[in-house]
Amino acid sequence: MNSSIIRFILGHVLRIEGMLLFLPAFISGFYHENEGLYYVTVAIFCLLLGFLMTRKPPQNQVFYLKEGCIATALSWILLSFFGALPFYLSGEIPSLTDALFETVSGFTTTGASILDNVEALSYCALFWRSFTHWIGGMGVLVFLLAIIPLSGGSHINLMRAESPGPSVGKLVPKIRYTARILYIIYFAMTVLEIVLLLIGGMPLFDAVTTSFGTAGTGGFGIKNDSFVSYAPHLQWIVTIFMILFGVNFNAYYLLLFGKIKNALSLEEVRVYFLVILSAIGLIFLNILDACATTFEALTHAAFQVGSIITTTGYSSMDFNLWPQASKSVLVLLMFIGACAGSTGGGIKVSRFILLIKTIIKELNSYIHPKSVKKIKMEGKPVEHDIVRSTNVYFITFMVIFSASVLAVSFEGKDLITNFTAVAATINNIGPGLELAGPTQNFGHFSAFSKYVLIFDMLAGRLELFPLLILFHPAAWTDLLAKRRKKR
Repeated sequence: MNSSIIRFILGHVLRIEGMLLFLPAFISGFYHENEGLYYVTVAIFCLLLGFLMTRKPPQNQVFYLKEGCIATALSWILLSFFGALPFYLSGEIPSLTDALFETVSGFTTTGASILDNVEALSYCALFWRSFTHWIGGMGVLVFLLAIIPLSGGSHINLMRAESPGPSVGKLVPKIRYTARILYIIYFAMTVLEIVLLLIGGMPLFDAVTTSFGTAGTGGFGIKNDSFVSYAPHLQWIVTIFMILFGVNFNAYYLLLFGKIKNALSLEEVRVYFLVILSAIGLIFLNILDACATTFEALTHAAFQVGSIITTTGYSSMDFNLWPQASKSVLVLLMFIGACAGSTGGGIKVSRFILLIKTIIKELNSYIHPKSVKKIKMEGKPVEHDIVRSTNVYFITFMVIFSASVLAVSFEGKDLITNFTAVAATINNIGPGLELAGPTQNFGHFSAFSKYVLIFDMLAGRLELFPLLILFHPAAWTDLLAKRRKKR
């Protein structure tokens, strides 16, 4: 294992986080708050440590998928730990476990909170919570690839380890330019949402933090009622952008360069919108009698479907009070999630398409045993390795999900709370049902359960395997063997 390149990447990640921590410090100064001092302190420490770790560039800059996965997993753990320190040191979140939970929830764009009173936080803390969504949405290593030339390595291994979805490819020949294009699209869409919210009458601070949460599909709100108190037209703006950020960014690249026909032919995107429209229709009809007007029912149905399928997690009302059919639809959407290559979480639409096509192929083989048919996506054959990895992902997901539900169940909470709490964290959604519902929080879970859910949030954001590889003995025995040789 090339440990020097891992150290080098982690150092750059800390330097980036150090620079980003000055933003909430600036917000603190603007609002004349004292909490900014803690952000500056942690920022300086991150910059110094990052400088020491990158002072000596590695001689061998070649790294493979193993190094990419380990560097990615460790980067997110480091990001979360140092990102949690300002909350803890300032006393705004007095428990280190709670501060870590809140920060992991932010960076993984989960949006599950342990806070009872969000509005009691300082402006800089509210900004940092929402900004962690924006950083984590596209990925800090994608940003690293966009600005820092790492020569001599298979850089796509970093992008594959961090980007959500079953497969990641290059939009242009060089990965560095691909990363830049992704961030330009991401930044432009965020700015557009901020402008539209401002035009709609939302205050600047609210518009910026809301757009960060929408772009990263995170869902940390700055109000205790999430999005209930905002006007319906603002809810519709956010609904549209939540859905747009759940689209595969390859589609935006194709649209940007005039390849409209190719963008419209993306099967995953078509299915994604079909699922959204179907879910909105079902919930709209189901809650129509419980709402004052038809428009109100449509607004709430569209907002919550967009929020849950994209794993954003904002709430326009307490959907825990909805009829069972509507809640069942939302739980199913939790698992489906957004498109691969978007900022959304969940299992991903493309994986479900592949799973359904695999089932159909298997049924056809029973009827026509001698037939040989390939699974196709967008008219192109899908390689066997992708089908196999998708099946393995489903199995691994169910094993981790089942083990997590069992682990948190020892607290004695009801099954719906435990089931949806794990579903909401491993799928990076935020709110679940019952005690983990949109008007509740995760503060009542024990420290043990919180660490289980922290693991689920990280595993879900990193597509399971980059985090699981840290627990594989071979990853570390290889490293130890190389160190012994050096001695």
